[in-house]
Amino acid sequence: MSKQFLVETSARHVHLTENDFKTLFGDDAKLTVKKNLSQPGQYACEERVTIVGPKKELTGVSILGPFRKASQVELSATDARSIGIPIVIRESGDLQATPGCKIIGPKGTLELQEGVIVAKRHIHATTVDAKELDVVDKQIVNVKINTPERSLIFGDVVVRVSDSYALAMHIDTDESNAAGMVLGVMGEIIK
Repeated sequence: MSKQFLVETSARHVHLTENDFKTLFGDDAKLTVKKNLSQPGQYACEERVTIVGPKKELTGVSILGPFRKASQVELSATDARSIGIPIVIRESGDLQATPGCKIIGPKGTLELQEGVIVAKRHIHATTVDAKELDVVDKQIVNVKINTPERSLIFGDVVVRVSDSYALAMHIDTDESNAAGMVLGVMGEIIK
């Protein structure tokens, strides 16, 4: 049997530059860690924002830290459709020619010209993990997920290799719901 890895649900969230954060929360504001995430150095913040699309808005959207080089909004396809934003599936950070949106914070508003994506499902792996899984960076694989009542196979999963990662697969809430996810579900690459 091949090596298994944890599959996690990545709910809607926002990554911000420090300048954009200050626009939304004020010059003296700081990110407040709510909880650490599985990826080393990543954390969910206490601070929340509202994402506004042409149809409606999503309130209470989490900010993930630390600050990034570019601000981006990660939604599920259902979220994007519900607020009237085109569905563009991309890897995190690949923001060129993506839709924008308005972000509202307690101290200000930000108009992103681009940066709204539906994150491509992916596996974070270290170089050692990649070798054990017999995969390479940017490889596209299929992953079997066994859940109590809705097991399935996800295609088009991109492998992202860096020694700053911890081994885990990330899917969005639409994908998680389709699989009937519960805590602790494991995935395995199938060939």
